[in-house]
Amino acid sequence: MRMKLIVALVSDDKTDKVVEAARDGGATGVTIITSVRGEGLAPKHSFLGLDLTAPGNVVLFLVVETRTRDILERIRSAGRFDEEPGAGVAFQIATEDAVGLSSQLSVMREELEEEL
Repeated sequence: MRMKLIVALVSDDKTDKVVEAARDGGATGVTIITSVRGEGLAPKHSFLGLDLTAPGNVVLFLVVETRTRDILERIRSAGRFDEEPGAGVAFQIATEDAVGLSSQLSVMREELEEEL
């Protein structure tokens, strides 16, 4: 089964919306790495040099390849990535193999059969 890893970098307050949108698109699981920091083109600092960026999360979804584009679009919409500068970014990485998915594979296979 061909799979992709979707990586979403989102602010803490948008994480739940992004996860819900991905699940609605067919993601069967999620891993969230909390309290990460990132900077865009223009880092935000106050006049005292203090960091003003809110904490963010790395949200990981291992999904069936045929669902990837739809899930990315749902994440973009839920996180308002195009409407709000610095709201987040998501991308996909080709995944050659994975283990430890036995509880999710049956659901993934069912969904693939329905598409065919």
